[in-house]
Amino acid sequence: MIREIKRDAASGLVWLFGLLFATAGIAWWFVQMVRTENVLGIIGASATAVVIFILWIGLFTVNPNEAKVLQLFGQYAGTVHEQGLKWANPFYTKRKISVRVRNFETGKLKVNDKRGTPIEIAAVVVWKVVDTAEALFEVDEFEDYVHVQSESAVRGMATQYPYDTYDETEEHSLTGNINEIAERLQKEIQDRLEKAGVKVIEARISHLAYAPEIAGPMLQRQQASAIIAARQKIVEGAVGMVETALEMLSKQNIVHLDEERKAAMVSNLLVVLCSDRATTPVVNAGSLYT
Repeated sequence: MIREIKRDAASGLVWLFGLLFATAGIAWWFVQMVRTENVLGIIGASATAVVIFILWIGLFTVNPNEAKVLQLFGQYAGTVHEQGLKWANPFYTKRKISVRVRNFETGKLKVNDKRGTPIEIAAVVVWKVVDTAEALFEVDEFEDYVHVQSESAVRGMATQYPYDTYDETEEHSLTGNINEIAERLQKEIQDRLEKAGVKVIEARISHLAYAPEIAGPMLQRQQASAIIAARQKIVEGAVGMVETALEMLSKQNIVHLDEERKAAMVSNLLVVLCSDRATTPVVNAGSLYT
């Protein structure tokens, strides 16, 4: 496995001024040799000019948040991170690689969750290159590698969790544990991209929905679950209000009710409190027993 070797390159400004001075000197020398028709001088000036030209090739620039990977006849020689104008061996090949923070969104993937329910899922992955040697030499086209492995990790994670929880026996779900799912997804992607010299900064689900063919029935199921939960809360609250009303009537001696009257009162109060429509009061002018 090839690991990154940080390399310091020579100052390009020093070499720039030196090469400018040398180029001017060679030009003057060549002109003088031509004037005096000195064949050996012309050959020497021409050969020196070729050497100076080759030295010019050693100049290169490193932009902010970029790096230059140096290779000598195919062999990895190091990576220059320091920005500015630099100079290195002219025979080095210098490949630019960005170390900026990047992000991309996976396509909407159609997978089956833990229960086998078809869903659509997509994720946003924020990443950067931290080892330029591994990124260039350990995998082929590291950007494509990041995309493919990220989508594979999203697919694998989606099959391990249900879309939603319907009972207390299930601890985690894709919709109910967003932070935990994001941490798990980031770890899954990082494990796959470790050999590519890439660090995953963040990974989060950006799209999550039932597949179109079951979206309607599943929406009705969610609505039914919500209605049942709301009704349970209403009943719990109504029972508490009825209990409080009976206790207050008994403590303040407002009226004395036997068991049958209490049952009738409880029935009426529950109907009023639990009804989803406005109730219409009926005044009973007679007796409960007539």
